[in-house]
Amino acid sequence: MSVLDQAGNIREGEELDLEKVDVYMKSQVNGLQGDIAITQFPGGASNLTYQISYGDQSYILRRPPFGKIAKGAHDMLREANIMKALNPVYPYVPEIIDICEDESVLGCNFYVMEKLTGIIPRQNMPKELDLSETKTRDMCVSVIDKFIELHQVNVEGTELEKLGKGLGYVERQIMGWSSRYEKSMTDDATDFAAVMDWLKANMPKDVAQVLIHNDFRLDNVVLDVNDTSKVIGVLDWEMATIGDPLMDLGNSLAYWIQADDEPQFLMMRRQPTHLKGMMTRQEVIDYYLEKTGYQVESFVFYEVYGLFRLAVIMQQIYYRYYHGQTKDKRFSSFVHASKYLESRCLKLIEGAK
Repeated sequence: MSVLDQAGNIREGEELDLEKVDVYMKSQVNGLQGDIAITQFPGGASNLTYQISYGDQSYILRRPPFGKIAKGAHDMLREANIMKALNPVYPYVPEIIDICEDESVLGCNFYVMEKLTGIIPRQNMPKELDLSETKTRDMCVSVIDKFIELHQVNVEGTELEKLGKGLGYVERQIMGWSSRYEKSMTDDATDFAAVMDWLKANMPKDVAQVLIHNDFRLDNVVLDVNDTSKVIGVLDWEMATIGDPLMDLGNSLAYWIQADDEPQFLMMRRQPTHLKGMMTRQEVIDYYLEKTGYQVESFVFYEVYGLFRLAVIMQQIYYRYYHGQTKDKRFSSFVHASKYLESRCLKLIEGAK
């Protein structure tokens, strides 16, 4: 069925050792037989996602990107352990099948999880769905409701509670992402100095300490193939932690590109938030605040933070491309995207004055 999310050809330089993966999989899954087939999902500028298939049996393998990796980034063991701990209390998390710390298999840590069969709302929804405006709105609300539900998970007394570092999350993020940007600067990058200075000067106190995803987007959810208003999975838990929920919402809104945005921003769209029926960013903010009861005078700080953080992520990826650590040509324009994000941040800051 063509509306299902499909894996395809493996990108150059990101191939896996077929024989080693085959031996590993058959040692972990009882009764697994036949020939192995490995394909790769098209998304993923960060961790890489592969489908491992034996006939009609399929699994998902997640590994860090190739090339030099920043210390503490792409921690596959952390991501897998978070998913294992979260699955019993947040049933949209795929089941972990095995966590591999033996680097002789792939040269890195990785994990294998169950494959959820469904629709992932990537850049454009499958044409075969032909969603009405009402169904699009239902899908949108359902996704945001799962986001809110995550922020209401009770982590007290669980392994997830250990993720927290206490109050001061906002400050840690601003200082941390500022440092990461400075370390990933290239000769052709902008300096973001005015944005970083403004963020440091306008940090609010944490509104709460809850479990946050830190990369909650439409293209990280899996929808029921028979009912697009039903979320059956939430993916990509690499950056999940205990932190401020409004910072998490700011992160998500950086990807929430709507139909009336500037052409430069529309070119960066990776999820179908432009469709008729989708909420605008302001509608998402209003809905979230109403449902959660959080109060804030202005959301501009969180929006600027989300855009700045996205720019840092893109610059870190571009840094790898700039220094020849990855051949993926998708990353060649990321430095220009970061410059555009700086201009968006500055406009929001000016508007806040």
